[in-house]
Amino acid sequence: MNPELYVIASVGVLAAFYFLVPPVLGTFIKFRGKRVITCPETREPAAVEVDTGHAALTALVGDPDLKLKSCSRWPEREDCGQECLLQIELAPYDCLARTMLEDWYHGKTCVLCRLKFQNIGWSDHKPAMLSPEGSIVEWRDVPAEQLPDLFKTHQPVCWACAVTRSLMQSHPQVVVDRSRISAPIVRQG
Repeated sequence: MNPELYVIASVGVLAAFYFLVPPVLGTFIKFRGKRVITCPETREPAAVEVDTGHAALTALVGDPDLKLKSCSRWPEREDCGQECLLQIELAPYDCLARTMLEDWYHGKTCVLCRLKFQNIGWSDHKPAMLSPEGSIVEWRDVPAEQLPDLFKTHQPVCWACAVTRSLMQSHPQVVVDRSRISAPIVRQG
């Protein structure tokens, strides 16, 4: 291959990479993840996901075209007008379930040990919630559209307390709850 053509091709590829990848990748990152919106039809929370592939590809030629990939109201209402997309366009990060959880924990303390919440560990050490009945509720067990209601009735629990309480509930025969021991232990010698 002619060295000049190689240089021209390389510059062309780098230019395409420089001009095309940022809008595609930026759009993909901006619109990925489960979101909780208020359904315009029912005025109730619904969990939705944007078709990030479609949005990213359409960002190549202008503003991204948003459409839903999933909704907690589907398949019954799959033919809706998707007016909820306006909420995502106006505040793409505010309606992310992850952002809602971070905001809810921000400034709170664990209801069990009183440890103040700092940064949320998204890959490990995720905090949980304590239900009014006293059981631990993990995020993965909660449909995103139920988060707004849980925020009203549940209390924040740090990761360490969530693991401890879950262990106590699932294996009470192997856990000693020292907080319930009222008299000091005296060792004889």
